[in-house]
Amino acid sequence: MTTKAATAEVVRKSITVDAAQERAFEVFTADMNSWWPHDHHVVTGEVAEMVFEPRVGGGIIDRTTDGRECRWARVLAYEPPKRVVFSWDISVQWEIERDPDRTSEVEVTFIAESEGRTRVELEHRGIERHGEGWESMHAAVASPGGWPRGLDALAARLAA
Repeated sequence: MTTKAATAEVVRKSITVDAAQERAFEVFTADMNSWWPHDHHVVTGEVAEMVFEPRVGGGIIDRTTDGRECRWARVLAYEPPKRVVFSWDISVQWEIERDPDRTSEVEVTFIAESEGRTRVELEHRGIERHGEGWESMHAAVASPGGWPRGLDALAARLAA
């Protein structure tokens, strides 16, 4: 008898925002702190800013008000204003994962629907690579409080 390793379904979420493609990309990346849910950080303490380093090999870093830094993602693709891919270096215990073989990735594409409207499509894949307990992470990021909440906050930020 053979067994197959479990493979998670890809988490896909999409939203159309009232913003030009360039603006949607810019706010998603360079202004993450303006829309990212403030209770969704693995670092303890008050987050002062989120830094998105705009290049392949850059990181996504949370900085706290007391100066600590938490690098929780690596930029894998950076193609403004159409696409960004980053790793999800967070374990199933919601701590930093140092082993890149045990991380998933998030791809976000920005598709201009008209001059002032953009469809933002998010795909979080490879969640099973996090190892035992990956199902709980999959459920969390797919839940209404996960990526849907983040994309709704992005849309609200762009509409403001």
